[in-house]
Amino acid sequence: MAEGKYRPVIGLTTYLEQTVSGVWNVPASFLPKVYFEAVTKAGGIAVLLPPQPVTCAIADRVLDGLDGLIITGGKDLDPALYGQAAHPETDEPRPDRDEWESALLVRALDREIPFLGICRGAQVLNVALGGTLHQHLPDVVGDRRFQAGGGVFNSVGVDVVPSSRLAELLAQDAESHRPELSVPVYHHQAIDRLGAGLAVSATAEDGTIEAVELAGGPFAVAVQWHPEESKEDLRLFAGLVDAAREFAMTRRPNPPILKAVDAP
Repeated sequence: MAEGKYRPVIGLTTYLEQTVSGVWNVPASFLPKVYFEAVTKAGGIAVLLPPQPVTCAIADRVLDGLDGLIITGGKDLDPALYGQAAHPETDEPRPDRDEWESALLVRALDREIPFLGICRGAQVLNVALGGTLHQHLPDVVGDRRFQAGGGVFNSVGVDVVPSSRLAELLAQDAESHRPELSVPVYHHQAIDRLGAGLAVSATAEDGTIEAVELAGGPFAVAVQWHPEESKEDLRLFAGLVDAAREFAMTRRPNPPILKAVDAP
């Protein structure tokens, strides 16, 4: 990163699960290091946002300190949020996380704070805007290509829409467009009916929606895959950080700049 360049603050949502560490077995908030490491490598400052009681005012207070927001992967959304009964393969609801992330996202979109959704984050975006989900992709595509299980990420090819913001972030256009772009996936659910204002920006070969974005609006991009697992490819994180930096400069014309001695 260039010396003295403004480092925007990026909030990342976290898990809240029963966790074992040493002699302790307690509910704990956590997030795999690859997420926030990608943010810092891309030039941002990562802060973690654990699920907690939320109101619109609380969401706004949190967002006051952020220049960008990432909703990360995790357990399935409660299907009641999009008017469906639970499939047998759908996770037990995590209402605390559902409410927390939905509130942060809705207010972030209202305030045009740059947003990146990852896996579950793409689904939160779609449902928040009135869309629905396929609850169990093997019922739709006939196999488990999108979620091998056992913590093993599969690779699938995706076709990126050349005119999309996602294509810009990946430096793809009509000439360099690569349908064979391979991405790491671990999801058994995916977007079905599209939420209001969203456009599809990438699909798998079988038509499964793998990325969406707000059409013609502020920076709001969401991918069904896991870009944090492609540790040498920071393009999506760099795009968010750049958008967050621009947002911060607009919101705070004289933001504090890290001194050279403070910058890694």
